[in-house]
Amino acid sequence: MGQPQVTGFEELAKQSVLYPQESLAAVKTNNNALQIGLPREISLQENRIALTPDAVSILVRNGHEVLVEKAAGEDANYPDHEYSEAGAQIVPGPEEVYKSNLILKVEPLVEEEFKFVKTGSTVISALNLPSLQKPYFEKLNQNKITAIGYELIEDQVGGMPIIRAMSEIAGSTVLLIAAEYLSNPNGGRGIILGGITGVPPTKVVILGAGTVAEYAARAALGLGADIKVFDKHIYRLQRLKYAVGQNLYTSIIDSDTLTEAISRADVVIGAMRAEEGLSPCVVTDEMISVMKPSSVIIDVSIDQGGCFESSRMTTHKDPVFRHHEVVHYCVPNIPSRVSHTASAALSNIFLPFLLQTGTIGGIEEMIYANRWFMKGVYSHKGTLTNAFIARKYHMRYKDLTLLLAARM
Repeated sequence: MGQPQVTGFEELAKQSVLYPQESLAAVKTNNNALQIGLPREISLQENRIALTPDAVSILVRNGHEVLVEKAAGEDANYPDHEYSEAGAQIVPGPEEVYKSNLILKVEPLVEEEFKFVKTGSTVISALNLPSLQKPYFEKLNQNKITAIGYELIEDQVGGMPIIRAMSEIAGSTVLLIAAEYLSNPNGGRGIILGGITGVPPTKVVILGAGTVAEYAARAALGLGADIKVFDKHIYRLQRLKYAVGQNLYTSIIDSDTLTEAISRADVVIGAMRAEEGLSPCVVTDEMISVMKPSSVIIDVSIDQGGCFESSRMTTHKDPVFRHHEVVHYCVPNIPSRVSHTASAALSNIFLPFLLQTGTIGGIEEMIYANRWFMKGVYSHKGTLTNAFIARKYHMRYKDLTLLLAARM
C-alpha cells in the first residue's frame, strides 16, 4: 500500500483547539525574588498578621517565595488553607520560617525568636520603643540584622502610612469600647453614647488632635455626642477642624479649662502624640478624682506611657480597672481587637513596596533608592542607625545618609 497523503490538516489540528492537548502554564521568573517569612506572633495579645492571602497570591505570581508558619493567620481569621491556595508554603514551626531572608511580622522579636532568626536577615516589625530595653538592640547588632520599624516608615509625601492606618482603626474602635463600658451590663452609668431627642448628649473629651482624635471625633459626631478636643499645639487643632469638616469645640491644654471639661465628661479618650518616645501625661490623679462615678477613660497612648497619671497597662482578657470609681480601659494595641481588618490594612501598605523591592533588586537597594523608606531603618547590619535610640542607650551609631553619599 502506498503512503497516506499528508494534507497538513493533522498538524494544523494539533496546534488548535480541535486537538486535545495539555501544556504547562508559564511560570514567571524573577531574578530578584524575595523570600518572605510570616511567623506566628507569640507576643501577648497580638492577633494580626502582616500579609493577607490575597497579597501572598500576588507576590507568588510575581515570582516571590512566601513561607507562612502554621496557624500564623488563624487569630486574624485567615486560615492556613487560604495561604496554601494562594501559593505560600506552610511550614510547621519557627525554625523553618526564620530561615527566610526577609521576616515580616507585627511585634518586635522576643527572646525566644532570636535563636531562630538568621544572621544578616532583614526584620520588618513594629518598634514599640517604650517596651524595649538595651539588650534587644544589642542582640540585633550581634546578629547583624537590618531592622525596620513600622512607626518610622514614611511614604513618598512624608506621611506615616502604617501609623495612619492603625490610628484610623483605633479612633473608630474607641467609641465602640466607650459605648460598651457605659452600658449597665458592664457596670457603666447606663447611658447611650450619643444623644436622642429630649435627652442631653453624652459628653466626650478627646486629648490630642491627631489621626486617632480625627476618627474618634467623626464617630462621636455621627452619634450625636457633645465633644471637646484638647491639644498642646494650635496648628493640630486647626488641621483637625479642617479634616473633620465641622465646627467643634477645641482648646489648647490649660489646667483649669481641661479640669472643668473632664469633671463633666462621660468619656475621656487619651490620644496624645508621643514626644521623644513617650506620650505626655496631662491628666493628674486629682483631676480624675472629680470625674463622675462610672465614667470611662480610654488611654489609647498607654503603649507610649499613657496620658493619665492613674493609667496602668491592661490586656484584652482583663481590659479594665476602676480608680476613683472611674472605669479605666488601658489596653495597648487596640487594632489587634479587630485583627482581620487591621491585617488587611497592613497588607495593603506592605504589598506595593514589597513588589517594588523585588523589582529594584532587594531590600538593600530599596533602602538606598528611597530616602522615605530609609527613615524606617533603625538598625543596619550590626549598628544602630537611629540617632534617638543610640543616644538613649549610649550605643554606637552610623548615619545611613552618609553611606548613601559614599555609594553615589
